[in-house]
Amino acid sequence: MANPELGLPRASSDFADSGNNPEIVDSEKYTRPAEDSEKSSLRAEPLGLEDAITYHYLTFDTEIPLPASTASIQNESIRPEPPDLREYTSPFEWSSSRKSFITWLSCAATIVTAFTAGSYSSGTTQMEADWHISRLAVTVGITTFTTGFAIAPMFLAPFSEINGRRPIFIITGLLFVVLQLCCAVTRSYPGMLVARFFTGCVSSTFSTMVGGVVSDIYHSEDRNTAMALFSGAALFGTGLGPLVCGFIAQYTTWRWIFYLQVITCGITMIFIVFFFKETRGSVLLSRKAKALNKYYEALEAAGYVGVNMPVSCSSGDSQEYSLQRIRWKVKSDEERGSLAQMVSISLYRPFHLLFTEPVVFFFSLWISFSWAVLYLTFGAIPLVFSTNHDFELHQSGAVFTAISVAAIISTILSVYQEKLAKLYFKKILTTPEGRLYFACIQSALLPIGLFWFGWTSFRGIPWIVPALAIGCATMGIFSIYLAVFNYLADVYHRYASSALAAQSFCRNMLGGVFPLITELMFRRMTFQGAGSFLGGIGALLTLVPWVLVFYGPRIRARSKFAREIMD
Repeated sequence: MANPELGLPRASSDFADSGNNPEIVDSEKYTRPAEDSEKSSLRAEPLGLEDAITYHYLTFDTEIPLPASTASIQNESIRPEPPDLREYTSPFEWSSSRKSFITWLSCAATIVTAFTAGSYSSGTTQMEADWHISRLAVTVGITTFTTGFAIAPMFLAPFSEINGRRPIFIITGLLFVVLQLCCAVTRSYPGMLVARFFTGCVSSTFSTMVGGVVSDIYHSEDRNTAMALFSGAALFGTGLGPLVCGFIAQYTTWRWIFYLQVITCGITMIFIVFFFKETRGSVLLSRKAKALNKYYEALEAAGYVGVNMPVSCSSGDSQEYSLQRIRWKVKSDEERGSLAQMVSISLYRPFHLLFTEPVVFFFSLWISFSWAVLYLTFGAIPLVFSTNHDFELHQSGAVFTAISVAAIISTILSVYQEKLAKLYFKKILTTPEGRLYFACIQSALLPIGLFWFGWTSFRGIPWIVPALAIGCATMGIFSIYLAVFNYLADVYHRYASSALAAQSFCRNMLGGVFPLITELMFRRMTFQGAGSFLGGIGALLTLVPWVLVFYGPRIRARSKFAREIMD
C-alpha cells in the first residue's frame, strides 16, 4: 500500500509571487485611505472595461480587497454577491475535528483496501476445486492484485495533482465496487485474474493517496499520529481479511467473500461521496482564483469595475493605491507541466531515484522484504497450523487476529512514544534521523518474530506460541513501514512522492511474488528452516536504520536530490 502521492505539506509561501507582482491587501483598509493618513492617495479616475487587466498571484495568505465603489451606479441591489470563500480555506487551517474526521475516513478506506488484499487467500481451496487448477495457479490472483496496486499509482498520481484527491477517490471507488462484483460473479479463472488486476489498480488510490491526504492537512511536525493511524489501518485490514473470510469460506462459498466486500466498499463510498472534502491545497487555491475571477467578471458586467490595489512607493512614504482591473492566477498552475509530462516524470523519476540514491534503494529493499513477509503469511499460516495443529480453514483464519491486534498495539505505542519524544527528547526530532531511533529498536521485532515462528512450529508446541510470534513480527513490520514513509518524506521533500513511489512499486511487486513460493519454501526447507532463513535476512536488513542514524547527514550531503533541499 504505497504512497507515491505523499509529499511534504505545502505552505502557502510555496505559491507566493517572487515579488514581481504586488501583494494584495485588505480592501477595507484602503477603500477610504484618506481618512487614515494624509499622505495616502487613491486614483480618482474611474476605470472602464477598456482598461487592461492586471494578473496577480494568489496565495492562501493573500488578503482579498473589496471592489471599489462606482459613483455612477445608483442601484446597489444589482451588485453581485461575493462568493463564499470558506470552502477554499487552506487545509492546514482546518479545525482539528475536521482533520480528524478526514483522517479516520481515509483510514477506513485503507482498511477496506487492505481487507481486499488479504481476503482472497481464504477462498483458494474452493476456487481450486471449482476450476480444476492448482493451488499455485489460484494464488496468482494475489500477484495480479499487487501488480495492479504497484503500477496504477504511477499513472493516477498526476491526475490527483491536477484534479484533486476527491474526484479520483470517487471515480476509482465506484469502479472498486463494480470490480468486486465482477470477482464475485465471474465463472472463469482468467476472468478472476483480470478482475483482480483491475481491482488492484483502482483500490490503490485508497492506500497510496491516503498518505497524500495526511500530508495535505498536517504539517510535517504534526503528522506522526495520522501516519501511525494510516500505517496501522493498512496492517489491521490485511489481517482482518483472512480472519473474517476464513469463516465465510468455511460455512458458505468463496463468492460471498467478494459479495461482502461489495457491501463494505459500497458503504465506504457513500461516506466518501457525502463527507470527504478536497484536501489538496493547490487545487483549492486554483478553485478559489476561478471563483474570484468569475465574481470580478460579474461585477464588471454590472458596472462595478476595478479594486483598490497598493502601488509601490518610496521608502518612508505612506502606501498609495490605485484602481485596477485584476484577475488572480496560481503559481503552481503555471509551474505544472502537461499531463503527459507529469505521467512521464511519475514513471521515470521513481526508478531514477531507486538506482541512484542509496537511501531510496536500501529503504525500498528493507520495506519490500517486510511487506513480502506479511503477504507470505497468507500461505504460511494455513499450511503450518493445519499441518501441526490440525486447524480447519476458519481456525487458521482466526490466527490472523494476531496481525490485527499487533497493528492496534503498534499504532497506540507509536502515537504515545512520539509524544514522549517531543516532551523529553525534542532535540532528537529536529533531524530526519531522529525518526529512526525508535525504528532501530522496534524493527528488530521482525527477525525476532520470524525466528520465533520457525523454531516453535512443532506439533508438540501449543498453537498460541507461533501465533504470538506472528504478532511480534507484525509489530516490526509496522515500525519499518512508518519509518520509511517518514524518513523519505523528511529527506526528499518535493521529491518525496517519487521516492515513496519507488519503494511502493518494489514493496507491492515483491509482496505479490512471495505467496507463490511460500508453500514450496516451507515444505522443502522445513518450517524451522524457512523461518530461520527469513529471520536471517530480516536481521541483516535491520542494520539499514542504524547506518543512517550514524551516517545519515553525511549520506544526505552526497545526494544530489537531498543536498538540493539542504541548500
